Amino acid sequence: MVIKAVQQIMLGTVTGTEEKACETLKLVKAAGYDGIELNSFMVNPTPFLVRMLTKAAGMPTGKGGNLDWVRLTKEADLKVVSLHKDLGGIQNDVNAAVQEARKFDTHNIVITGMYRFDYRDKSKVAKLCNQLNESGRQLKEEGIHLLYHNHNYEFQKVDEKQTAYDYIIGNTDSDYVSFELDSYWPTEAGVCALELMKKLGDRMKLYHINDRGTKLQKPMMTPILKSDSCELGLGNMNLEALCEQALSVNVEAIVLESHKNWIDNSPVKSLQVSAEFLKKHVK
Repeated sequence: MVIKAVQQIMLGTVTGTEEKACETLKLVKAAGYDGIELNSFMVNPTPFLVRMLTKAAGMPTGKGGNLDWVRLTKEADLKVVSLHKDLGGIQNDVNAAVQEARKFDTHNIVITGMYRFDYRDKSKVAKLCNQLNESGRQLKEEGIHLLYHNHNYEFQKVDEKQTAYDYIIGNTDSDYVSFELDSYWPTEAGVCALELMKKLGDRMKLYHINDRGTKLQKPMMTPILKSDSCELGLGNMNLEALCEQALSVNVEAIVLESHKNWIDNSPVKSLQVSAEFLKKHVK
């Protein structure tokens, strides 16, 4: 049965202390989620600069890096479906990456895209594919799967025929590299997420879900609104079809993630509302 999970980044503002983290994870479980996806930079002490850069990107990491996340997740009865890490960290010390994954009893490590990287440069993307293949091979030898998670940058073209994401799919070894598709970002980039899912097939091992639209209720001066993330079922994405496709290829988990624009500015209320959509469409 597919696991319904929450990405830790969504909980950064409400897990800054042991007490808050314990309370929040209990609420996640009570809402109907069975799992959580952790980030290495949120479960370990992180330099101030890294936290600020991540926050500037719109992701509220919080201050929970000193907490015992192994114990917290076990006490909340939440399975760790994967661990997000940066590729450089894996390349520098693959054994440490393996041990960290094993510590949380997960067999999935996810690369969350590359920072300060030009996805329009085909030669650089080709090199990235080679690096993913090599790291994936090393991790597979230890029983760990490597997955690649997209944002919107990968949907720029490397040539007239294909995007960087297309190139990554076509030039990584399916034995060593799988995918965690985030359907929000291709939609934001004007790309059909459902077609991408179909192209990935069973190489999509995890599915990141979010919705896209606007919740603004007051009149605006102009008829143009800025679209943003929103709770599942409140936006305009065809999430029913996306979930159906994800289930058809037996993804291990469907992971909720949003960074902002929450109901009442509360990530907990937001995930509770989204849980109702998942209960209805993910069984």
